[in-house]
Amino acid sequence: MQLCDTHCHLDDERFIEDFPLMIERAKSAGIVRFIIPAADPKDLKRAQELAHTYDEIYFALGLHPDLAYLYEEESLLPFLSDSKCIAVGECGLDYYRMEDKIAKFGVESEAEVKRKQKEVFIAQINLAIEYQKPLIVHIRDASLDSLEILSNFAPKLKGGILHCFNADFQLLALAKFNFYYGIGGVLTFKNARKLVEIIPKIPLESLLLETDAPYLAPHPYRGKRNEPSFIPLVLERMSEILNLPKETLATQIHQNTTRLFGTL
Repeated sequence: MQLCDTHCHLDDERFIEDFPLMIERAKSAGIVRFIIPAADPKDLKRAQELAHTYDEIYFALGLHPDLAYLYEEESLLPFLSDSKCIAVGECGLDYYRMEDKIAKFGVESEAEVKRKQKEVFIAQINLAIEYQKPLIVHIRDASLDSLEILSNFAPKLKGGILHCFNADFQLLALAKFNFYYGIGGVLTFKNARKLVEIIPKIPLESLLLETDAPYLAPHPYRGKRNEPSFIPLVLERMSEILNLPKETLATQIHQNTTRLFGTL
C-alpha cells in the first residue's frame, strides 16, 4: 500500500519533538508522501525547509481564509517557483463564527469579512491558474459562495481538492472539473452521518485521503494529536462504507493522487 497524506500541517510546532519518529510511523503504515498546505505566512518557511529536508514531503502555498487580512501576494511569489511547491492553498471561504472574524479583520460587518475573503480566495485561484498548480480549498459554512466562485474559474484550473469535504451534496458538481474530495478522520466519528451517506455518491476516481494533522484525529484517537500514520483507520472505514477491499480502494486513491499531482 502506497498512500499520500494530501493535507497535513507537519509545520505545526506540535510535531517538533518527535518529527523523525512520526514520519517513520507513517511510512510503516504505508504513507509514503506528505503534502503540507500553507495556512499561515509565519509557517511557510518551515514547510519549505521540511520539504527540502525530506524527499517524501511537499508543500503548498496559500493562506487560510481566517487570515485573509494578512494576504500579501508579493511575499508568496518566490515560493511558487520552488520545485517542491506543488499546489496553491489552503485557501477558500470560512463563515464560521463570523462575530470573531469581524474583530480579527478589524471591520464592522460580516459583509466586509466575506468581501475580503472572496477577494483573497480569487487572488489565490488566479495564482493557481497562472502557475498551473492544483488548488487546495477550505470551505466552512460557505458552500454556495464557494461553489459559485469555483464554478466560474474551474475550467481554467488544473483541478484541486475540497479539503475536509463538508458533505455538501451541491459541491459534488465540481467533480466534473477535476476536483477531488479530501476525506479524513471525521469519517470515523459517530456523528458523521451526513458524510457517511454522501461517500457512496462521490465518484471513486475523485476520492483522496488526508489527516489535517494535528487536527481531527480519527476514532479511537479523537481529541489527541492527529498524525499521518492514522490514515489506515480512515481507509478502513471508507472500505466498510463502500463495501470494497482496502487494497482495491488504496490502489484507486493512489491513482487519483497521481492523476492530480503527478508522480511525487
